Amino acid sequence: MMIKRALQILLLSATGIAAGNAQTPDLTDGIKTSVEMSGTLSDGHYSPLWLNANKYGLSSIERNSGYIRGGVYRSAVNDSLRKWDVGYGVDIAVAANHSSTFRIQQLYADVKWMKGLLTVGQKQQPMQLKNNELSSGSQTLGINSLPYPEIRLALPNYWHIPGTKGFLSIKGHVAYGMLTDNSFEKDFVHGTSSYNKNTLMHSKAGYLKLGKDEKPFSVEAGVEMASQFGGTRYAYDKGVYTETKMESGFSSFWHALAGGGTDSSTDGAIKNNEGNMLGSWLLRVNYETKTAKFGLYADQFFEDHSGMFHLDYDGYANENGKIVKKDNKYLFYPLKDIMLGADMHLKNFRYISDVVVEYMYTKYQSGPVYVDRTLNFTDHIGGRDDYYNNSTFSGWQHWGRAIGNPLYISPEYNTDGSLSFQCNRFVAWHLGMSGNPTEDLHYRLLTTIQKGWGTYRKPYIDPRNNFSFVLEASYNLHKLYEGVSIGAAFGFDRGQLLGNNTGGTLTIKFER
Repeated sequence: MMIKRALQILLLSATGIAAGNAQTPDLTDGIKTSVEMSGTLSDGHYSPLWLNANKYGLSSIERNSGYIRGGVYRSAVNDSLRKWDVGYGVDIAVAANHSSTFRIQQLYADVKWMKGLLTVGQKQQPMQLKNNELSSGSQTLGINSLPYPEIRLALPNYWHIPGTKGFLSIKGHVAYGMLTDNSFEKDFVHGTSSYNKNTLMHSKAGYLKLGKDEKPFSVEAGVEMASQFGGTRYAYDKGVYTETKMESGFSSFWHALAGGGTDSSTDGAIKNNEGNMLGSWLLRVNYETKTAKFGLYADQFFEDHSGMFHLDYDGYANENGKIVKKDNKYLFYPLKDIMLGADMHLKNFRYISDVVVEYMYTKYQSGPVYVDRTLNFTDHIGGRDDYYNNSTFSGWQHWGRAIGNPLYISPEYNTDGSLSFQCNRFVAWHLGMSGNPTEDLHYRLLTTIQKGWGTYRKPYIDPRNNFSFVLEASYNLHKLYEGVSIGAAFGFDRGQLLGNNTGGTLTIKFER
């Protein structure tokens, strides 16, 4: 009781709420606890892809690994009738053969007011507009890497726009945070490659839904954007490191939000946005019947403003030795790179209740040529977008793992000390399905076929193939031991991208 009371006082103080307020929630009510133990054994160079990917970074590519995890949680939506509420989570793990032995997986506080939610701390955030259990992952804001601490203001659920009779709804978020992998990056490159410290993060997303909740047909469209900025760059060149403090003042926070600015030391004559800006356009079409739900969706990734709008300015001129904008000329980039998906939920068929099929193409990247306007070359061609890589920052990764989709082979697989993504041009097909054959038994199956061409800078001499598979099942033992479940998974990789890996995972979990 003393611990519960101390936690209550601490959280009330942090939110500035008076304890005597009649609307004050009981912060010890609705607490859930969880303890989990998991171990993986594999044969090959790595653990199979779908035994370690899309688990918020709490997994390892090492052949043999394990962890013990414990957490305490309280949801901020315990009472839907209350205008405001408070939630929190503490989730800590001790691991073997992971990127770190002691891991703070989650540590956060939520404050809900009306439809809004303020989150302060490190919290696992789900993907939007996709099946989180079966999808290969979002291209921008995925569930593959460890979450980082941030301040996040969100409208987490769709809010009906007044005056539209429930036909138009919106949701979204805006957040600022910081990556926590300083020591990992320095140790990983081992004095052979560039790295960053104290990189700041910004993300934002907005989604618009057309269609009433009670109607069978609806359309959702949105955009997810993010930016890495600030911190310190340690650039490696011929055995020498050059330290550069990146801009991190008010203007940098503004440019991360609204665009603009420049990385003056690396942009050259043609100025780009400040920081590493990237994102995705999202579209989803839903149709629901009494027995099933169907969805079609698209996720189109972009690495910069020209990729975002498929349009690049090409009206530069040289005046007195200075590159200036002069003519009304533009380059149009065709839409080639995209993820296309379809999912289905069967309400009354327990053996196969959910199915996801996805196709992913990333080979184009605005074309194979990048040329800035010069005295002898009259055009600016902005190709070779080099997805997930950046010349100033350590790319779209955290603790060596892709923040977005894990089919972009993460830097943690690299053996040369580089934090770059060495295969970002690929074509892939992905299938996922799940079901509940009995009341207590749940399973999922994932299988992926992928063909990679490396990158434009370092293409593979011959394309490399990969086939990844996992079959995972969990059984609820509540009839014997309340709150206890046991899970097992078998997976493998075959091909040149990840090698031939075969392994299994056993997990025991207690929740109450």
